[in-house]
Amino acid sequence: QTCGAKVYGPAAERIPQPFIPLHGGNTVHTLGLDFHVLDVPGHTSGHIAYYAPNSNGKPLLFCGDTLFSGGCGRLFEGTPAQMLASLGKLAALPGNTVVCCTHEYTLSNLRFALAVEPGNADLIAYQAHCIRLREAGKPTLPTSIAQELLITPFLRTRQATIMAAARRFDASAHDDNSVFAAIRQWKNQFK
Repeated sequence: QTCGAKVYGPAAERIPQPFIPLHGGNTVHTLGLDFHVLDVPGHTSGHIAYYAPNSNGKPLLFCGDTLFSGGCGRLFEGTPAQMLASLGKLAALPGNTVVCCTHEYTLSNLRFALAVEPGNADLIAYQAHCIRLREAGKPTLPTSIAQELLITPFLRTRQATIMAAARRFDASAHDDNSVFAAIRQWKNQFK
């Protein structure tokens, strides 16, 4: 209000300050880019993401609390099926999409991902890379869709290794939704 900046936000969320409400399918032009608004319920029921197909030659995604490097957001209002569908939308974006997450949870997420899939060579190498970055005082973000498809268990629910790990945690995990729900619950309890 003080500086007159335009504030955009999800139409389905209650935000105490005045803002321009957005829905999936809207486009916002800012910073010289056209951002397509994606509905990505799961973390909250009205969660949205912003996707610019061309930012300096690469697609750019601001995904909120839906996808993190090596993980995904908690389910506060949404269901496992909603979050899995939202992650599927993001996973379908081009592999070179630059992914800007809202939190630097990478090392913690990778510890969990390795508990789920300890034999994943891509995951082992990425964890070592991220440790070196953090030791040098550098962020692990942004990441890319291609990288996350290799390491994030929540994007890999159809992989045999992920399905087997989910069944060790919850024997009833048998399809994408129940595998996702099992590993999300496991992550909630992981220390």
